[in-house]
Amino acid sequence: MSSKSACPLDCYDACEIVYKNDKITALKDGHTKGFLCPHLNHYEEFEQITKPRYNGVEISLDEALDKLREILKQTPKDKTLFYKSSGNFGLMQDVTGHFFTSFGATLTDGNLCDGAGDAGILEGRGSNKNMPLSEIAKSEVVIIWGRNPHTTSSHLLPLLRDKTIIVIDPVKTKIAKSADLHIQLKPHTDLQLAMFLSRFLHIESSCDEDYLEEFASEYEEFYELTQTLRIKKTLDKIDVDLGDIGRVLALVKNKKVAIVCGLGVQKYRDGADVMRAIDAFAVNLSLFGKSGCGVAYLGNSREGIESPFNLKAKKVSKVDTKFSEFETVFIQGANPLSQMPDTLRVQKELDDVKNIVYFGTEENESSQKAHLVIPAKNFLCKDDVRVSYSHPKMSFMKKVKDCSYGISEYDLSFYLCKEFGIELKSEEEYLEHFKSFEKRDIEEIPYKDGFDTEDGEFLFLEELELPKIKSDAIYLITCKNPKSLNSQFKRENKVYLNSSFGYENNDLVTISSVNGSVSLHVGINEDLRDDCVLIYSGTKGVNNLTTSLHSYEGKGAIYQENRVKVSIP
Repeated sequence: MSSKSACPLDCYDACEIVYKNDKITALKDGHTKGFLCPHLNHYEEFEQITKPRYNGVEISLDEALDKLREILKQTPKDKTLFYKSSGNFGLMQDVTGHFFTSFGATLTDGNLCDGAGDAGILEGRGSNKNMPLSEIAKSEVVIIWGRNPHTTSSHLLPLLRDKTIIVIDPVKTKIAKSADLHIQLKPHTDLQLAMFLSRFLHIESSCDEDYLEEFASEYEEFYELTQTLRIKKTLDKIDVDLGDIGRVLALVKNKKVAIVCGLGVQKYRDGADVMRAIDAFAVNLSLFGKSGCGVAYLGNSREGIESPFNLKAKKVSKVDTKFSEFETVFIQGANPLSQMPDTLRVQKELDDVKNIVYFGTEENESSQKAHLVIPAKNFLCKDDVRVSYSHPKMSFMKKVKDCSYGISEYDLSFYLCKEFGIELKSEEEYLEHFKSFEKRDIEEIPYKDGFDTEDGEFLFLEELELPKIKSDAIYLITCKNPKSLNSQFKRENKVYLNSSFGYENNDLVTISSVNGSVSLHVGINEDLRDDCVLIYSGTKGVNNLTTSLHSYEGKGAIYQENRVKVSIP
């Protein structure tokens, strides 16, 4: 007998699965198309936490729940922090936040992922409506901008067959090697490239002026802003030539174009401006509101869905959380000691926390530091509902097997709400509430009738302030690993360098920044520029190098802001 469910992982694809004969396989229909990523193919091979423990000693689940109740009763409410991330993307995961909000605890806001880019999209368009996969399939030209679909969104690949592919990326990724055009620009210069693409589109009189007059009437002012960039100086700085720009424009003119952006373009303080400039290029090409055209980034996965949970709490930043201000920190679906920027600061902050509670499925740096560890049931052993930031499909995560260990988010919240006199509806009522939005109204072609700004027009950047970077700077790239998802699964332990650095495979080097350092063994990668260091997200110690400053807009983490040095320890 087989049962259908869906993957819980924080990923573009949100695959649907069939569980049969104790094995996870891919649903052959729909967007999953019969194949799964390596993480899900081997999901049950990875060891999970099965035993609760307190101060390193194994205890029963009942004892763990009693200890949690005791900790919360002894902690002032304003000294209790609930820190949640997206280790599981199910909508029912927020039930725990409902308890902590109602209890009087503090929650977090800000974003470790796409916050800066999302802010830029909101400023320009007024909303973040993603280009659906069905529309990417209809395009003629696809620009893959700072995204590596073989690693992060493999179910996009079948849609790219027989299309003209342009890749803009500092790394010569697998798709870049087979693309019709690859622009291997310098990191943190996507803004300038986007501005130049708009500028030369105007110079060649290739803009749809009727469209611009109706939906982006300040395009002439934006063109004037692009003219503030000196051509030769800027091209030298971004390591792109006029021929590259001409080739891009020649490939996209009078074509159905999809621009598919990844997170790498916006991991900087000015990340919002980068995405807004890319959007502006799309506007100048009149890509919005047309079949087979648009910009795909991370859309609002919960568009049109009303949460039944109480989450209106006092909140502090998820990017630079001052953990030491709290006596009790409850961590769910997160590994702040690895994935938050500026790990050395986070470590110091957590050293001063009296009670660290970790609620999750896998051991990691944060679980190992926790005083109380409570194992969560994995997605196969509980009911949930999930949506995606890449497509509008709502998927039902049905329980497909029993599990003798751990506790679900709902059952934990039910216990806590009962102990503290907080109202909580039945699990079935919440699940049915979410399922009622399955047929929610989502535009098949976003922005067909204009943008969601006050006047229905796109709002261009009005000023430009470019970062000042030394010519000999070495850039840090922190992209996703094919074998891991941040700090889950098979994590890397290397730093990747071009051979021009003069090191050999397995040499031990120290990478340092103004925030800290990490020593790693070298992996030679000739697909990298000679001014780049690549350390995959999830590599232990990589966030010793990153800053806990926020992006200028969007309260986002800026993992690639710091420049680094490489030396022999």
